[in-house]
Amino acid sequence: LIAVVVERIQQGTSLKDLVAAAALANARTFGGEDYVGFHTMMALAPALHMTNELPADRQALPVLKVLFRNTNRIQEFGGPSKEVLHQVAPAAGRHDGATLRQAVRAKDLNQAEKVFAAIAGEGPDNAFNQLLFAVQDNTEVHRTVLPYRSWDLLGLIGDQQAATLLRQSVHYCVKSERDWKHTEEHDRPRVLLPRLMDQYKLEAGVSSPTRAADDAWVDRMSRTIFEGSPDQAAEAVAAALAEGFDAKAIGEALSLAANQLVLRDAGRSQREVQPGKPLGSVHGDSIGVHACDSANAWRNMARVSNPRNTVACLILGAFQVALDRVNRGGDFLSWTAHPRTEDFQLVRAKEVEPLLRELDECVRANEQFRAAAVT
Repeated sequence: LIAVVVERIQQGTSLKDLVAAAALANARTFGGEDYVGFHTMMALAPALHMTNELPADRQALPVLKVLFRNTNRIQEFGGPSKEVLHQVAPAAGRHDGATLRQAVRAKDLNQAEKVFAAIAGEGPDNAFNQLLFAVQDNTEVHRTVLPYRSWDLLGLIGDQQAATLLRQSVHYCVKSERDWKHTEEHDRPRVLLPRLMDQYKLEAGVSSPTRAADDAWVDRMSRTIFEGSPDQAAEAVAAALAEGFDAKAIGEALSLAANQLVLRDAGRSQREVQPGKPLGSVHGDSIGVHACDSANAWRNMARVSNPRNTVACLILGAFQVALDRVNRGGDFLSWTAHPRTEDFQLVRAKEVEPLLRELDECVRANEQFRAAAVT
């Protein structure tokens, strides 16, 4: 594939078209059901965004990497004969997010697909907003990130293909309902969200912000989200929205809180060491990195969805950050954020160019804490 792709690039095919083709091939093959497959889909838009940060002669590299991974996994999965997505006839009548959520909770993929096909017939915005009703039943990271990454690709593949990408989340949600143990704690979001929406009269969303949020307010809100219990963090955001604070400022606070989980992470213990993931490293599956993935998705879905979903996404985003701090292990309130004093003592360079070379050296050597200090 890579040889063919490079030839096409040299003939004038755009990186955008290549990523769009890969996204459609990925969705058709995996349909949101294969762990490696949907992680690969999630990397497509970020790879394309990276190209804008690189010099012209290196711009294709992030895209080539993810195209290679995509095709490799398609072949491992079984190729076109194993495609998950197939043509679906829309359910009769009018349907909305509540009916879709009902089919998902019933673990009925066939009915959920038909309902979603009917919803998608009313346009991509409607499809996205109604899909979020089912997504918001749980804040697990992949359930959260998959619809946002699909939405992020719509500018490439076109509105007419929106249902193809968003269907992946329907499959993922149904599969999750089938596979997960539905404890009271696990299903907490589907109880907490409607209660807060009702308590703070947020079901219809909020109008334009009426209260300014300066940097000090954003900092206090981020600390409230970071330090509180999941329920406390969610309620703090609901109260702030009801009081008229700007959703964008709350999204900023959400990201800052999640970032603290990355910077304070003590990294892998001895029992968690793997090749390429040494002792003390903070890798892609760490608490903080997953929290940042979730926060990024909730914040951006809040930005592009309707008023009701803007509110719901921010409330659940706060719930998730606090849940990651409390429930996934680690003493984050006691740990100090990197870079720490001892990290700065490892930095050798003083001027910009030598510092950039040292940063490159740190990245290649997996020296994360020193890299933070150099930066």
